[in-house]
Amino acid sequence: MRPILLLLLAAMLPGPAAAANQVALDNHVFVERVTTDATGKQRILLEEPKIVVPGDRLVFVLNYRNAGAQPADKFVITNPLPAAVRFTDAGDTRPLVSVDGGKQWGLLADLSVPTEGGARRAAQPADVTHIRWAFQNPIPIGGTGKLMFRGVVK
Repeated sequence: MRPILLLLLAAMLPGPAAAANQVALDNHVFVERVTTDATGKQRILLEEPKIVVPGDRLVFVLNYRNAGAQPADKFVITNPLPAAVRFTDAGDTRPLVSVDGGKQWGLLADLSVPTEGGARRAAQPADVTHIRWAFQNPIPIGGTGKLMFRGVVK
C-alpha cells in the first residue's frame, strides 16, 4: 500500500458546506487509531493526520456557530464525500445522503443504485457521494453544535 500524503488529505476535507444565515462552519478531519494501554484496555484516539493509507479510519467533524443577529432558520449543511473516502456512518445523527452526486436525497435505507444489467439494488454506505443535515429547528443567536461522519480511506 502506498501512503497518501497530507496534501491529498487536505483535498479530502469536505468542501464549503452550503450555509446561510451567517452560520460559521469549521471543518476538521482526524485519523481514528485504536491503542491498548498497559492494562490491556483499548482506547480510541483521534489524531491529526500526517500520513494516511488505504484502510485508515477517518473522522470528519463539522462545528457550527450562528454568528448572525437572528436565529438561523431552515439551515442546511451539505458535504460532498471526498472521492478518496468510503462513507461508513454518521454517528447518532441521521443525515440525508445522496448516492447519485447530489441529485436525489434520502435515508440510505430508502435509496437504490442501478446495476450493470439495468436492475437496481439497495444502496450501501460505499455508494454515498454526499451527506446533508437539514435542521428542523432554528439555530438560536450564538447557538453552536457539532456534527460528524466517518469514512475509510480507499
